[in-house]
Amino acid sequence: MSTTHSVMFLTPDDDGGLVMSTRHATEEAEIRQRIDTLVEAVRAMDIDDVKTFFAPDLVSFDIVPPLRHIGAQAKWANWADVFTVYQRPLGYEIRDLSITVGDDVAFAHSLNRISGTVKKSGNRNDFWVRWTGCFRKIDGDWLIAHDQVSVPLDMASGRALLDLRP
Repeated sequence: MSTTHSVMFLTPDDDGGLVMSTRHATEEAEIRQRIDTLVEAVRAMDIDDVKTFFAPDLVSFDIVPPLRHIGAQAKWANWADVFTVYQRPLGYEIRDLSITVGDDVAFAHSLNRISGTVKKSGNRNDFWVRWTGCFRKIDGDWLIAHDQVSVPLDMASGRALLDLRP
């Protein structure tokens, strides 16, 4: 189930009255389409397409070390590593996507599932991560300026919990 939060606001019309604007709903639809296209690029393991979604000055708190990745090239390298580790086809799914839109910034969060067969071992991986993406409108395009990918942690053992399901 997808949850949507669009801010509607009143703007003056030509007759001096007020009308409800749908601008943010349109912007949200653009972001949702961008995310859908990113999912397709990931499934296709197409690094060139993946590159088009990230702002140059991106800050990413990704699931892999180090604690912080600075710049789009670091994020591209992380996706290239994923594409190197897995055989085709790569599964990627988004669930419970929620988007909140402002004038030139927006944020989204969802639960994302990656699944596939590891080339080296032949083992099948299938796990869910938590994702938050912060978007900025740059030169007319919504680009991811910050993202965070995480998994829950068992505090007692210090181990990631990769077997949780939504």
